[in-house]
Amino acid sequence: MNRSIVTTANSNGIDGSCLPLVNCPTENAQILVGLLFDIDDTFTYQGKMIPSAYQSLWKLKDHGLKLAAVTGRSAGWCDHMARLWPVDAVIGENGGFYFYMDQNNQVLVKHFMDNEETRAVQRRQLQIILKEILNEIPEASPASDQPYRETDIGIDFSEDVTKLSAAEVAEIKDIFERNKAKATISSIHVNAHLGKHDKLATSIIMARNLWGIDLAANPHSFAFCGDSANDEIMFRHFPLSFGVRNVQNFYGLMTYLPAFVAEKEGGHGFQEIAEIILKGRSQLHHDFCAFFGKLALP
Repeated sequence: MNRSIVTTANSNGIDGSCLPLVNCPTENAQILVGLLFDIDDTFTYQGKMIPSAYQSLWKLKDHGLKLAAVTGRSAGWCDHMARLWPVDAVIGENGGFYFYMDQNNQVLVKHFMDNEETRAVQRRQLQIILKEILNEIPEASPASDQPYRETDIGIDFSEDVTKLSAAEVAEIKDIFERNKAKATISSIHVNAHLGKHDKLATSIIMARNLWGIDLAANPHSFAFCGDSANDEIMFRHFPLSFGVRNVQNFYGLMTYLPAFVAEKEGGHGFQEIAEIILKGRSQLHHDFCAFFGKLALP
């Protein structure tokens, strides 16, 4: 069977044309090899991992999809997720590395985009930039998971601190960029690093190394699900891209939007998106059974 993506959205939602999730043809899921997904406020809801989202992840896994979380969270968090979650890999710190479990040897494998010597230099440079930010914006604070980070700095603007204004968040990002750091805004942090990596570049490297899949040439083979401005590069690259409802809070910061948007927020929206994918996969299974059933007839 020759299958291809059914395009109904306009260039991944450029100019705000992303469509409601109900408009997503289920046959789009039939050619998927895997799903990449953000964590905070995409897979979680109000800071918690809800049962329905986690159960959806297991169902996707049971249907044979490759699963990888792609997050701005720290190496410490990603170590835990790679070991215990039903995922094949975890990309952390906005592309600074990917971790995965070697199932044959039952050991965690860590693949960093830069070597340890380079990361040590980058960490010292980032600390200098951090001091400038804290001098300019005293209300700003490093993310609570900063001690567990290997490749970047996270500035908390709404998770464990009194929420900073949009102008203050923009100023933090500007200070990073003035100092030649690459900065992105998530739903809770401004994250910055000095390497050349990003979520997409590391996703491409990971898929090639682990599964022999060329995501640069074949973006239709994976879908992506996210919620904020630091996911824009993924929304742009993957034709089948999804946003949970709260992605709408970041439309003003993005040019490239997800192709389809769920009705619900966070993990509840993730469950909706998973159901669309699972429905397509179930239809594919039905079609194959019907096809081979006809071949078996005398």
